[in-house]
Amino acid sequence: MHRLLGLALAMLLLAPVAQAFPDRPITLATGYAPGGSTDIAARILAERLAANLGNGARVVVENRPGAGGIVASEWLKRQAPDGHTIMLVESSSHAIAPNALVGGTRYDPVADFSHLGVIGTAPLVLVVNKDLPGATPAAVVQHLRGAPPDSIAYATSGVGTIVHLASEMLALDLGTRFVHVPYRSGGQMLTAIFQGDGKFGIAVLASAAQQVRDDMVRGIAVTGDHRFPTFPDLPTLAEAGVPGFDLVTWNILLGPPGMPAEIQAALNRALNASLAEPALQQRLLTAGVDAWTRPNGPEEARAFLAREVEKFRVVVQRTGVKLEP
Repeated sequence: MHRLLGLALAMLLLAPVAQAFPDRPITLATGYAPGGSTDIAARILAERLAANLGNGARVVVENRPGAGGIVASEWLKRQAPDGHTIMLVESSSHAIAPNALVGGTRYDPVADFSHLGVIGTAPLVLVVNKDLPGATPAAVVQHLRGAPPDSIAYATSGVGTIVHLASEMLALDLGTRFVHVPYRSGGQMLTAIFQGDGKFGIAVLASAAQQVRDDMVRGIAVTGDHRFPTFPDLPTLAEAGVPGFDLVTWNILLGPPGMPAEIQAALNRALNASLAEPALQQRLLTAGVDAWTRPNGPEEARAFLAREVEKFRVVVQRTGVKLEP
């Protein structure tokens, strides 16, 4: 009898602990400085994630920039797996760097993290200087296809970025070769294309949207497998004459390794409830992110990440792009 009473008392004492999560503010980290597309997506998500967690939850965005998200990813791996430290990551730190960095990363992009859910995908966009020949997207693609090797320069926001990989993949698919001119930021890249220092580039759509709307650069096609809702007139590259081209960036929510299943489930439920809200979907679209509304449990998120890591491994291998430590 005493033993049964003791077990019952222990269960009563433990029950509030399980129900108390979160019992302090949750840190939602990003690997980038404030103001960029990853930071904007994190801040859009943080408010609704807190509301859907309940219990008076607070989610505070913390920027930990460095090496394209690698520094923050290494940091996340070392944090306590209690659900109070999570991170919004994307393709640079968790698909490109593990495959392209000479010597590799000090973390396995899949095995070393808890998987809380996919947030959304974000296409890239082929943009060109307004003087580049071609009256239609298909004609522009054909002009690029017919260009002699090394006769056209393209701009990027840096070596080893997703826009660099996408541009090299485009060159391979078109059967030609272009001259790479890297800049230090997406803004500098777009300015170079506007001025004609680079004749074209593949930019993150969220970063290039305003310049395309303002007609500073000419939007030609998006890089995903479907048209993006805020730019319905832009075809996909496949529609414009590059069959099978499909390369996008994405955001996924991760935690440190070893997070208890019940805490993973609580965060996953809150994430999916947030992503189901039309207002949040619209805010993410405006920021260039197509909210993920497909099956999205921890196992689906893990499988998504594993597929993307493999996809980028093939792209890195095909293009030969390498990142120096």
